[in-house]
Amino acid sequence: MLRYMTAGESHGRGLVVIVDGLPAGLPLTEEDVNQELARRQRGYGRGARMAIERDRVQIIGGVRHGRTLGSPVGMLIENRDWENWREVMSTEPGEAPRVTRPRPGHADLAGLVKYGHDDVRNVLERASARETAARVAAGAVAAVLLREVGIRLLGYVVAVGEVTAEVSLPREGQDPVTAWESWRELEKRTLLRCPDPRAEQEMIAAIDRARNQGDTLGGVVEVVALGVPPGLGSYVQWDRRLDGRLAGAVMAVNGIKAVEIGDGFRAAARPGSLVHDPILPGEGTRRWRRASNRAGGLEGGVTNGEPVVLRAAMKPIATLARPLPSVDIDTWRPAAAHHERSDVCAVPAAGVVVEAAVSFVLADAFLEKFGGDSMEEVTRNYAAYREGFQ
Repeated sequence: MLRYMTAGESHGRGLVVIVDGLPAGLPLTEEDVNQELARRQRGYGRGARMAIERDRVQIIGGVRHGRTLGSPVGMLIENRDWENWREVMSTEPGEAPRVTRPRPGHADLAGLVKYGHDDVRNVLERASARETAARVAAGAVAAVLLREVGIRLLGYVVAVGEVTAEVSLPREGQDPVTAWESWRELEKRTLLRCPDPRAEQEMIAAIDRARNQGDTLGGVVEVVALGVPPGLGSYVQWDRRLDGRLAGAVMAVNGIKAVEIGDGFRAAARPGSLVHDPILPGEGTRRWRRASNRAGGLEGGVTNGEPVVLRAAMKPIATLARPLPSVDIDTWRPAAAHHERSDVCAVPAAGVVVEAAVSFVLADAFLEKFGGDSMEEVTRNYAAYREGFQ
């Protein structure tokens, strides 16, 4: 089983992530991870924190001379902002100013009740989306494994607020590597990781309006996985269904409130004849093909050989420059919610985190199906399997 755990607070010394279950011999460098961390930090609408941090990972275990050892891979991401928070976030006994006004839409109040804290900072530091940098590091490692077996992920923004993009990125019928490289080059020239230039300009204008009003905006991101073979996941138990595992991982990303695969909610309003994907005779070396991909590459909790298509909806960030009504937990009397520096819109960053979540689940499912103790064994198992369905 491929798994990871993270530790660390938003303004603490740094973030730690341990990835366990990787086969030996996987090529892996710090730059593989740093590229993804940099993608997470970019995007129009980000706050002052991203001007401070320059996220770089240090691999502190599990890799030697550029290849994994089969042991857990340990990674550290230092918080540069720690220098400004040494006293507030010290691990030694002491006191610091308390935060007593929980924010609506954040974990603040629920966390206070659950863990018995009397200081909102004890909740917000760990509940902060800063922790997703560690998840992106874990997902970056998984993406390296997927690339080794020919799977590539495209992730982009399809909506911000009420502005929706028209997306024409390739979803099938194109070499995964070519499609991935083309999008990555285009992505560098965008401000919101949106492939529709017209919509992106409207999104930027909407973010500017929200900033001027002291408000925030959410949106929708889409992730497409190309080159995924049929047979990942299983229908034999509820917790082995891959669509459930993907949805669970994505819903666990901060701010995500809805996930759909394929046509998702749209399928509920259509008859079956316009929802299910006809199976046709194959072309070339393929034994079969699909007339469409409304299922988003998953049927019965199992990949069917088509691109895996997933969308996630992110709510607006809970920290508002014009705070919503709340209470002070010392008096339980009305007060404006706590405010800290924050983003106006973090949808592009959330898209990178969602991409990482999908990468990790797909890599786990791939190793579940073709796993071995070394990459040589994994690729050998996969090659033998492919001979059976091509």
